[in-house]
Amino acid sequence: MADLLGDPRVMEYYPHPKDRAEAAGWINWNRRNYAAYEHGLWIIETPEGEFIGDCGLTWQKVNETAALEVGFHVTPSAQGFGYATEAALACRDFASSHALASRLVSIVHRDNRPSQRVAAKIGMNPDRTLTHSSPVHLVYAMDL
Repeated sequence: MADLLGDPRVMEYYPHPKDRAEAAGWINWNRRNYAAYEHGLWIIETPEGEFIGDCGLTWQKVNETAALEVGFHVTPSAQGFGYATEAALACRDFASSHALASRLVSIVHRDNRPSQRVAAKIGMNPDRTLTHSSPVHLVYAMDL
């Protein structure tokens, strides 16, 4: 996980790649999500069992209120093969079937075209009425 979150290509649209201490903090944040909500980010593996990223459901602030977000990271060598889309679809379906929220969002950097395509492929559209604290991010959304 530290290698994934420390990769400058994976973290291109974040303020900076995470060092090992920041990655450990991120893992602890995810553990707190599981303790509080019984869900968070899951690992993504190839059919052969190779770790290639993460994807899952976390609560984020949108318009200053909690919104369920589907988010993901995929190693550069595994990008472009549909893994993020497949994982995001599974997360969308999990959120819907477990009635976790009435709306699902994805907070995507305005220049991150691949992540925008994933959001669109799972049925989301940009919603200009929704804002994130970062002005360089768009909020994609869909009703569940």
